[in-house]
Amino acid sequence: MEQPYPADLLNIATAIAQEAGELALTTRRQGVEVALTKSTATDIVTFADQAVQDFVRGRLAELRPNDGFFGEENGGSSSSSGLTWVVDPIDGTVNYLYDIPSWAVSIAVVEGEPDPNTWTALAGAVVNPSIGELFTASRGGGAFLGGQQIFTAQQHDPALALVGTGFAYSAEKRQRQAKMLVEVLPQVRDIRRAGACSLDLCSVASGRNDAYFEHGVKPWDHAAGALIAREAGAQVGGFRGAREGEELTLAANPTLFVALEEILNANRIE
Repeated sequence: MEQPYPADLLNIATAIAQEAGELALTTRRQGVEVALTKSTATDIVTFADQAVQDFVRGRLAELRPNDGFFGEENGGSSSSSGLTWVVDPIDGTVNYLYDIPSWAVSIAVVEGEPDPNTWTALAGAVVNPSIGELFTASRGGGAFLGGQQIFTAQQHDPALALVGTGFAYSAEKRQRQAKMLVEVLPQVRDIRRAGACSLDLCSVASGRNDAYFEHGVKPWDHAAGALIAREAGAQVGGFRGAREGEELTLAANPTLFVALEEILNANRIE
């Protein structure tokens, strides 16, 4: 089956992400209600998460009926085209709940199985509706914030690097992450914690952060943001050549990536 160009897929991802972002923003202004919790009492799903994912899935079914779907909120379908859409309807749900303007709709399309260890990301869009920012990338086509091409920062010294990170919902895991951070923090300029993996990766892509690392992120968290960061010139991955994933997602320019990987590996969370 002949596949569309990444740029054509990006047009679809961008349009739907913007539409979904408007839906999420309108719903936020009407008030947020928690629908359920997942791994812990602080790991929440709002009714808006579910509604936005249903909207995205419906629009993709109209435009790309043979593609697969892999979404955060209990949603998946197989692909007959070889392409799968990986969707986080609201990345940064706790920010969304508290009306902190750091949450996003993240949509990526990948070739292959919905497994970040094997897939090839073709296009991705991350929209932050609260402040009207749209990050996009297509494979081989560069990364953009709005209509402006973006590039990762070229800070190579960890001691001068501003580093984003995130923490787990589990109190026990956060405790281990905090112990690691005590060792990492003195070796970098400072730490930032924004609360949305997709936006953290886009911050690396746009040079707002020099680097980002986190343990425990899911495929829908990083699918679009990792492509955007890579297309902006960042190296994205895990320990010792592994792909980004739950053990580690690290993004930075290639020189800084190597230095930070060594620091993180020396203080590795088991």
